[in-house]
Amino acid sequence: MTTAVIADTGPDQGVAWHYGDPSREQREIDAGRGIVDLSHHGVLTVTGPDRLSWLHSLTTQQLTDLAPGSGTTALILSGSQGHVEHVLYAVDDGETFWAHTEPGGVEALVGFLDRMRFMLRVEVADRTADFGILWTTDDSLVDHPARSYADSLGGRDLFVPRSDIAAVLASGSPAGTWAYEARRIAAGVPRIGVDTDHRTIPNEIGVLGGAVHLNKGCYPGQETVGRVQALGRPPRRLVRLHLDGSAEALPEVGAPILLDGRPVGRMGSSARHWEDGPIGLGLVKRNVPVDAEFTVSGIAAAQEVIVDPEIGDHFRAPIRSQPA
Repeated sequence: MTTAVIADTGPDQGVAWHYGDPSREQREIDAGRGIVDLSHHGVLTVTGPDRLSWLHSLTTQQLTDLAPGSGTTALILSGSQGHVEHVLYAVDDGETFWAHTEPGGVEALVGFLDRMRFMLRVEVADRTADFGILWTTDDSLVDHPARSYADSLGGRDLFVPRSDIAAVLASGSPAGTWAYEARRIAAGVPRIGVDTDHRTIPNEIGVLGGAVHLNKGCYPGQETVGRVQALGRPPRRLVRLHLDGSAEALPEVGAPILLDGRPVGRMGSSARHWEDGPIGLGLVKRNVPVDAEFTVSGIAAAQEVIVDPEIGDHFRAPIRSQPA
């Protein structure tokens, strides 16, 4: 296996950023041969007979009838304002609810869930020391189907014992987080805590009908989601940004998005895509014209609409796959 270049900054520090050729790695992913180390994500489990009904009551997702082996994404919102506080990327194997969350977030998430157990028959455990996440488009690498699931990027998340991670990576075609992030950004899928901030509500980021089930019972933050869904016009909207390719650097997360020198939004993630060039995601004010062009960190940026500014619904570019 080619020597990995490890990211030493940003949200993915500590795992492979690339293996020497990010464009080739992206093409390997598109061709169904890539595998990415996401073992810096936190892993948790919820066990007990009440686990699904309990999680259903706390999150934005319909979980009471979640079939074993079916992947899902759920958000936990603040009860008063409906702001996104936690995310769970999860699968239930019939006995245990397995979930992972963004780097650095598992301790707070487990602490929150533990405080909410009350008298219910559930147990929450941080399993990060024992299991790591690998993501792959190579179905031949899926050895633990009860702890893996298809995701929104056309791949699978694998919950792998940490002692097996190196061997599983070596058995496939390793790709870095650069390639993975480029695919995610091209698909218009926001990353919680990177493409969002402490004020983000689900209606702004194109997750209604996905991570947010629109026909379930009450949960914390539902009033905000329902009100904005009914009335439309979310405060901000997610956009895909096509950045000037002549710039050497990419914008930093959190950099202001400027329109005629005036801040109108917040920069999220960015990456160099093997086909689309430098791209990123940003949150801009709802009333910014959909054909406006921006500047971010001195780099010109053209926008592509992901979230409709009037109704808060989304439309995304399809995942493109390259023939093997």
